[in-house]
Amino acid sequence: MATDQSEDVYKDLSSGSQSSGLMERIRTFSPKELFTWQLARTLAMGQGLAGLICGTAISSQYLASSFHVNTPMMQSFLHYILLCLTYTTMLLCRTGDGNILQILRKRWWKYLLLGLVDVEANYAVVKAYQYTTLTSVQLLDCFVIPVLMLLSWWVLKARYRPVHYVAVCICLMGVGAMVGADLLAGRDQGSTSNILLGDGLVLISASLYAVSNVCQEYTVKNLSRVEFLGMVGLFGTIISTIQMVILERKEIAAIQWSWQIGLLFAAYALCMYTLYSCMPIVVKLSSATAVNLSLLTADLFSLFCGVFLFQYSFSGLYLVSLVIILIGFITFNAVPTPTDHTDPATASFPVCEDGYYSYPVAYQNDIIKQEVAVRISTEGEGETEEWRNDKQKRRSGRFKEDVGLSTKM
Repeated sequence: MATDQSEDVYKDLSSGSQSSGLMERIRTFSPKELFTWQLARTLAMGQGLAGLICGTAISSQYLASSFHVNTPMMQSFLHYILLCLTYTTMLLCRTGDGNILQILRKRWWKYLLLGLVDVEANYAVVKAYQYTTLTSVQLLDCFVIPVLMLLSWWVLKARYRPVHYVAVCICLMGVGAMVGADLLAGRDQGSTSNILLGDGLVLISASLYAVSNVCQEYTVKNLSRVEFLGMVGLFGTIISTIQMVILERKEIAAIQWSWQIGLLFAAYALCMYTLYSCMPIVVKLSSATAVNLSLLTADLFSLFCGVFLFQYSFSGLYLVSLVIILIGFITFNAVPTPTDHTDPATASFPVCEDGYYSYPVAYQNDIIKQEVAVRISTEGEGETEEWRNDKQKRRSGRFKEDVGLSTKM
């Protein structure tokens, strides 16, 4: 009986402390804690990636509409070969465990599967446009977000909070506004020859993209960005070459080459190469889910460019959609995503190339608050000279340097 009473008292105290903690956070909330330099940098880099996807869409649109060139595997082959020439060569020059021979000896089959997943994800979504409508592709392509969150929960041990699900719903509302604007403007383009097959290809592509992105996040945060890009470039080149020879040899032979076609192929390959090279950096700063939420604006950028290049009709809903998606992205990144890891040394935080953990700003703030709480509990109500010095450093912006933005592994 006494034990039950003590448990009830403990639960009451725990719930009371949580409620008081929530009210204290609301009372002391400052916009500066939300709109940090880390968030601004992640947002800017994410929109840069969306701009690169817009570049690939425009070049592909010109190839298909103006020159009747539909060779998705050949386009993929070009950027894979660029990745191979750059990053696989860097692995060849490494020594020790980071050498390409050691990597292939330990986990060649994993990267073979990853390369296959990445190549087929790119191919399936391009192929889907031949069977279904643009609206279906835009809507079903968002399937990557829930699949990515599920895989992150299972593989990366990410534990999302209610605010993250709300943020995802906000972003999807923005996509809905964009699709609604397309329908009102009569831009429901694409084929309807086999809608079921086309929609299935989009869902398959979204699932494969989610698998590829989770593998990318794990690799760049636990191994290295160069290893990921080098292996994807190597196996992506091999797989895309085989698939290109089997499926597209007739289409490639029928191309009437000109400098315009060559320029469009080069523009597509460079945009994809830059996208693949920069995306691991943004994933390392945030997460694969956050990056994909940011990339939802890529279709909007393509529409804005299409207003000038392809005479698309403009709708104010496009701007509303852009604002909604950005609000959802900011909301998602406002709260850090916890994991099941209890030891920071083994948590899935970004690892710098020189062997340091690079902790997110939100986690750095948690470290700061924990140290402050420990000092208060151990030193009592009085302020020591050391505590006053630390408080002065925090006000002057130098406190984070003492706490440590990076911790030696």
